[in-house]
Amino acid sequence: MNFVALKMLAGDRAKYIGIVMGLTFASLLINQQAAIYSGLMTRTYSQIADTSSADIWVTDPEVEFVEDMKRMLDRELYRVRGVEGVQWAVPGFKGYFNTRLPGGKKVVASVIGIDDVSLIGGPPQMVEGKLEDLRQRDAVIVDIVEARGKLAKRSPTGDGEPQPLKVGDVLEINDRRAVVAGFCRISPSFYWQPVIFTLHSRAATYVSSERRPLSYVLVKVKEGYDPQDVCRRINRETGLMAQTSQQYSQSTLDYVNRSTGIAVNFGMAIALGFVVGAAIAGQTFYNFTLDNLRYFAALNAMGTSHATMLRMILIQALAAGLLGYGLGVGAAAIFGKLAGASLAFQMSYSLLAGSAVAIVLICMLAAALSMRKVLRLEPAIVFKG
Repeated sequence: MNFVALKMLAGDRAKYIGIVMGLTFASLLINQQAAIYSGLMTRTYSQIADTSSADIWVTDPEVEFVEDMKRMLDRELYRVRGVEGVQWAVPGFKGYFNTRLPGGKKVVASVIGIDDVSLIGGPPQMVEGKLEDLRQRDAVIVDIVEARGKLAKRSPTGDGEPQPLKVGDVLEINDRRAVVAGFCRISPSFYWQPVIFTLHSRAATYVSSERRPLSYVLVKVKEGYDPQDVCRRINRETGLMAQTSQQYSQSTLDYVNRSTGIAVNFGMAIALGFVVGAAIAGQTFYNFTLDNLRYFAALNAMGTSHATMLRMILIQALAAGLLGYGLGVGAAAIFGKLAGASLAFQMSYSLLAGSAVAIVLICMLAAALSMRKVLRLEPAIVFKG
C-alpha cells in the first residue's frame, strides 16, 4: 500500500509539483534567513574566536559586550596574575581612533594593542610580514581586507581607483605616526571599523592623558584547573568580571540581540517562510486528497482500514516533504556559495536539523487536514455518479 500511495501522489503531476514547490520555498526561506542570521551573530564575537589562546577574558564589571571598552588601571593585571589557577595573564587594549591615510583620507579605525612580550592577542593569520615586526618602531599590522577597502589610499591623481595600503606606508593614528609593517587576515566582523594591530604600550600612547590603558586581560588557566572555578575566583578576589571565551561570546550575542531588532526581523522572515509553506502545501495537499477521495473510498470498500489509509497519506506528505526539503536546502546552499564572503552565511548541522523539524511539522499539518476528510469518508461514495 505504501507503493500505491506514492503512485497516487506522483500520478497527479500538477498538484505533486505544487506541493513540492511550496515545501521547497519554505525550506529555502527558513534555511537562508537562519543561515544569514547565524553568520551575522558569529561575527559579533569574531575577536574572541580569533583569540583562541586565551581561556578567560577579564574586564571591568560594567562591560556588556566585546566592543564595550571600559578601561582599567594597570595594577589590575597584576592582581589577576596573583589568582590561583592562572597560568599567565597578559594585557589587552582596544580603542577607536581617527586615522589619517597617505593622501589625506580620514577614517575611524579600531586599534587593538597586544602584549609587548608574548604578542598574545594578535591576529590569527599573517598574510605579509611577521607578527614580530610589530617590535619595529611605530609599527602596525593592518587587516588585509580593509587595506584594500576602507583603508585604501586615494589615487595620486585623485580621480582613479583607490590604491591598497603597502608595507612602509605611514599613517597617523590620533596624530601619532604609525608605519604599516605587515598585513593579517582576521575573521569578518559584525562591526564596521577597520582593524589595526599594534603593541599594547604603543596603543596606550594613542590616548591622550589616559590613566587607564588596560581594556581587558587575557588569561590562560593552569592544567588541572576548571576555567569556571578560576573565573569565580578572579571575580571574588579582584572585583572584576571574568568570563570564559564561550561565556563572553554568549554575552556579546545576547547584548546584540537585546539591543537591536535583528533577531526579531529574521525571526519574522523565518516564521513567514513556515506559514507560507504550510499554507501552500496544506491547501494543495488537501485538494489532492479531495481529488482522490474515490480511490480512498474504493480501498475502504475493499477492506482497507482507516489506519492504513492514514499511513498512506502520511507517507505521501513525508515523501513530498523530503524532496522539498532537499531542494530548498540545496538552493539555500547555492545562494550562500554565490554570495561569497561579502554575505554573512553559516549553515550548521543544528540549523539543518531545525529546518528539517519545521518541514516535518508543515507536512504533519498538511496531512492532518487531509486525514479528517478521509476519516469521515463513506465507502458508498465510490458508487455515486
